[in-house]
Amino acid sequence: MLQEQRLNGKGERYIVGPTGAALTLADLPPANTQRWVIRRKAEVVAAVRGGLLTLEEACERYRLTTEEFLGWQQSIDRWGMAGLRTTRIQQYR
Repeated sequence: MLQEQRLNGKGERYIVGPTGAALTLADLPPANTQRWVIRRKAEVVAAVRGGLLTLEEACERYRLTTEEFLGWQQSIDRWGMAGLRTTRIQQYR
């Protein structure tokens, strides 16, 4: 499911992120992120789906495997953002 890209007042491309707020490349988690909370994972998935990043760019930037990213995407598709939770994971898989 691709999201529509738009331009903000500064001419930056953005999409509507998982929380409903505008999401630009500058709003994405830092490349050195080590603590992956639900919102950050969902933002990266939304950025790839919206075309702000390619799958390859996201995996390289965040040091993810393709399988890990696709797992996040599949969890969102199946269970929504709650599927990205790492605690009590057995309830969602």
